[in-house]
Amino acid sequence: QVQIVESGGGWVQPGGSLKLSCVASVFAFNMYHMSWYRQAPGKERELVASIDIDNSPMYADSVEGRFTVSRDNAKNTVYLQMNNLKPEDTAVFYCGARYWVNSRVDYWGQGTQVTVSS
Repeated sequence: QVQIVESGGGWVQPGGSLKLSCVASVFAFNMYHMSWYRQAPGKERELVASIDIDNSPMYADSVEGRFTVSRDNAKNTVYLQMNNLKPEDTAVFYCGARYWVNSRVDYWGQGTQVTVSS
């Protein structure tokens, strides 16, 4: 049974940093495109960052230069380093795993709350 487990969320003041982790219990993790999404109250889930099987990253404009996505295939883990956090970053952050030949996320985590406030 596949499990996607996020961790690292919490409360932080504006300008602070958090690092999210996502462990995916999938076979051949290195063949999965991994993504971070977020959903704020009353808003749709949006793509924040992703990292492809060749380690190429992609970022939403709203987080470019502040967030860094990385992966450790030996640990079946993807990370999201978030710096200079803003109140508008407050959301539940979700990790998604998509097998490289598929067009949609195959597995989702349960989410981790990130709250940015003073």
